[in-house]
Amino acid sequence: MAWHKHHKKQSKDKILTSAADLFTRYGFEKVSINQVMENAKLTRGAFYAHFASKSELYAQAITKAGILASNDHLSHCDGSLMGITKRYLSDEHRNETVKHLCPLAFLVTDINQQNKTVKDTYTNIFKGFVDNANQQIKCDQKALQVATLMIGGLALSKAINDPVLSDELLIACQEGIANLINANIS
Repeated sequence: MAWHKHHKKQSKDKILTSAADLFTRYGFEKVSINQVMENAKLTRGAFYAHFASKSELYAQAITKAGILASNDHLSHCDGSLMGITKRYLSDEHRNETVKHLCPLAFLVTDINQQNKTVKDTYTNIFKGFVDNANQQIKCDQKALQVATLMIGGLALSKAINDPVLSDELLIACQEGIANLINANIS
């Protein structure tokens, strides 16, 4: 008996959601296909019905992670750029206690080791991130600055092992973005 198209789509979505969570938390090298499939509560055989390789899964999972993280952040703030900034540059996000993590910040060093397809996917997600900022700030250069402060600030705050400095970094990036927004209003 053949599976319905709806079932196949649901299976793929389960795999992508599982992979998005695992890859964003642990990176490409530390996650196996078996772990992705176990986390998705599916057999390893189901993987091959949807993906030709782990790298193909990784590229698609990064996109899924970006969508999940964006939706998660938006659902927990007022939708303003400053509201998103505070949610994004929070100790909860840095400490991985939010449900979905941003692949741009959490995979920034992992991407350099990947193939062109994965780098292209990452680049497209970054462009979308910048476009979202630009919709509110209406200035290409400032949108790039906001994206850099958000992604870079979160990545650095996660990488350093001085908790006080890490917290100060998140606050400094939030204030830098507030200054950019306020300068844009003037």
